[in-house]
Amino acid sequence: MSKKLTKFQIILDRGALLYLPGQVLSGRVLLETQADTAVLALHFHVLGECTVHVPKGRRDKSYDKENYIDFRMKLLDDFDNKPILLSPGIHCFPFKLGLPVSLPSTFLGRHGWVQYYCKTSLQETSGITHKNQQVFIVLNPIDLNLEVPIMSSPLEANVDHRVGVGYIGGTVRCNVGLDKRAYVPGESILLTGEVQNRTNVTVKLLKYALIETVKYFVHGKLVHQERRELDAVVRDKIKSGGRDVLQNGHLTVPPLPPTNLLGCHLIKVQYSVCVLIEPNLMERQEAIRIPITLGTYPFRRDDENLQEWVDNYVQYPAALPVSRGTPFEVLH
Repeated sequence: MSKKLTKFQIILDRGALLYLPGQVLSGRVLLETQADTAVLALHFHVLGECTVHVPKGRRDKSYDKENYIDFRMKLLDDFDNKPILLSPGIHCFPFKLGLPVSLPSTFLGRHGWVQYYCKTSLQETSGITHKNQQVFIVLNPIDLNLEVPIMSSPLEANVDHRVGVGYIGGTVRCNVGLDKRAYVPGESILLTGEVQNRTNVTVKLLKYALIETVKYFVHGKLVHQERRELDAVVRDKIKSGGRDVLQNGHLTVPPLPPTNLLGCHLIKVQYSVCVLIEPNLMERQEAIRIPITLGTYPFRRDDENLQEWVDNYVQYPAALPVSRGTPFEVLH
């Protein structure tokens, strides 16, 4: 930044920086100069895009990209090809843009991301170009009340899982129950479970976990997927012939984008409750997965009218995570 220009920033009217598709993005570009400053133009750019970048080797990579917003305008322009002189002081240039209605939610992954920016650049006649940008967050909501009614019903899953062969092999029987099939961030997944060890070895690890699965696509083909453990309930070992009974277990749903990133074709996000089992005779965990849906607006109670629901509903967090934890990639 030159000595003449002491402030150059983008200020959005919505302090939380969180927008829904279809809302108006508005704000101003603020300049402060200490002396007369001759400029050629002030450019403003709103960009929303998804990028997937998956390394395939030292020199090779899978890459794809799609754009959702690419809006450009000049907030200040030399229409007669003459420099514009900014006097000392504060200069404010407002902007307003209606966001498209089909934007996918902001998402940051190890090998791909959906992000939204406001960018601006100021060109001085001296050849100096000043640049700045402001990230904003988009949340494409899913109202669970508009999903199929069965989503609010309890779910039970019974699975017999065969492990090993011959004398040391056997079956691990799992009975898992969820209080419903769809949730929103901040809620708890209430679960029950019973695991019977019908093998001749000890089950050394038993864990109920909330798992996020991210799939990356390049030119329509799945090129990579990663899994991340979000919360877990760890149980004791189960000896041969024994069983473990879980009652009133719960997994907390953290702030996360809704299932599937609606509107994005390069990244798919899915969530599941998994029962992770690791018998002594095996080197890796075996996972029994129960898919769930993660939405934005929770189910309404039968005795709660629409206005009460709106008034009482705790708003979605004003920011999604800006960094990703280490993916949980031991599931198969």
